[in-house]
Amino acid sequence: MSSATPRSGTPRVRRLPLAGVLSLGRPSDIWFKPALSVVVAVAPPNLALLALGRLDLAMYTMAGSLCALYAHNRPYAARARALAWVVLGMVAGLGVGLVAASLTGSAVVLVTVGALVAAVQKALCDATRIGPPGHVVLTFISSASLFAPQTLAQVPGHLALALAAGAWAWLVGMAPGLLRPHGPERRATARALHTAATYAENPRSQASGAAHAAVQAAWQTLLSAGARSGARRALARLVVRAEVALAAPADADPDRLRAWARELRGTAPVPQAPDDDELLGVEIELTTPAHPVWRMLAPLAVRTALGCALAGYASLALGVGRPYWALVTAASLYQANVTLTWSRGVQRIVGNLVGVLVFAAVVPLAHLGPAALVLCCLAFNFGAEALITRNYWLGSICVTPMALLITEFAGHQEPGRLIAERIGDTLVGALVGFVAAVAVTNRRAGDHVELSLAAVERAREHTARILAEPHPAPGALDSARRALAAALVDLRTTVEAASGEWWQRALPQERVVRAEQAAHRTLAATIRHHRAEDVRP
Repeated sequence: MSSATPRSGTPRVRRLPLAGVLSLGRPSDIWFKPALSVVVAVAPPNLALLALGRLDLAMYTMAGSLCALYAHNRPYAARARALAWVVLGMVAGLGVGLVAASLTGSAVVLVTVGALVAAVQKALCDATRIGPPGHVVLTFISSASLFAPQTLAQVPGHLALALAAGAWAWLVGMAPGLLRPHGPERRATARALHTAATYAENPRSQASGAAHAAVQAAWQTLLSAGARSGARRALARLVVRAEVALAAPADADPDRLRAWARELRGTAPVPQAPDDDELLGVEIELTTPAHPVWRMLAPLAVRTALGCALAGYASLALGVGRPYWALVTAASLYQANVTLTWSRGVQRIVGNLVGVLVFAAVVPLAHLGPAALVLCCLAFNFGAEALITRNYWLGSICVTPMALLITEFAGHQEPGRLIAERIGDTLVGALVGFVAAVAVTNRRAGDHVELSLAAVERAREHTARILAEPHPAPGALDSARRALAAALVDLRTTVEAASGEWWQRALPQERVVRAEQAAHRTLAATIRHHRAEDVRP
């Protein structure tokens, strides 16, 4: 199919937004889980070190404890694996930093190592879709360790502390499964039902993309949850009802979808969807294609390496004693495109500037004694995770004083100097990091859209061929339908990423719209086909 949209050979520079960058959204429905988990994971190791008079070792236990921030949306079988890999990745990054710090005192070399490690962490976190907080926490720990006084003989003991705290964080992350073993699957299904109800009420709204993404996420959550128990089969039937609502919104009952979603929020038995949902093949294993994330990673990895290195070098040139702050600031900016990176930069600067004011107000309390210092850090840990889902800058108001207070574990620091260095590194890191994002843009973003378009068109044609068969193989239509739905989600994600990128040709917007409309019509036809089979004698 050829595009009807004229293409321009002139590179395009899009306007950088300010309106709405700092606006607050709704908090995550499980904001309290990472907030409580990180406190429970951090408190015992820090309190033990406090009792032993060795708070100078807290940086190493914090490395392991902060792993409790990850994988809260994953089913427990998948969470166990994800958390184990996060702990190993955290310890590996810490190990690289500590070994480098013990082998060289050259700040330029250390910044270079930190930038390369940050790029690897960014690529791996994006490729595995580990989710918030992504690579930023890993990069903070590995970069800080580069400037921790160290000898090779000390490295094994420090890594053992991090690994022990990481094992405790793993237990903390898995503990809720004892009370609600299907909690993540229930939440994902409830989200799919709720977004489908919203779309069914107003099919012409912008809710289609979010609804399809929520349904696809629910399917992936159920697939990664392990054995198909009775509860998971019931949840799969509910996800099918959400899928039906997307394909045939006029026939959906939004009130009923929302009622099911509300029932899933508690601990009551999973509501049972009508028996005819079994016709939609909920027992068939999904065979949706993996999202082609690797083709998007190279520009982001190069941006991260270049931006972090230049930010660290600039900080060194200005004489700042902790260039890793500028490095981490740059690392935290990089999102799917230049426009989103700009927004994150504004949020980072605002959050950090307000955060240093909070630090200035709190530091007299923290200086009352080691116990007060530990309690202040725990409070900011909780506050950061409780607020960051509303907007990144709001969470940064707590992250910034927490990071500054962590430097006090090794000994008393002069507050005025800490504040000045943090402000300087924030501005340097944000400015240099954004310049690197502009210089290393994803100029193949248009090609990625073309590939996603081709995938949608192939999936639609395959589904249409199966629909035309008089007697399709069992489960073939269901598998094709879900593959088409997954391709649609990937197309929308790719288009949104490319729409905020610079220095690229115009996107084939009309072709995208036509492909999406045709795919939605095909999805609706699969639902009509199932209903026709249901009434056939």
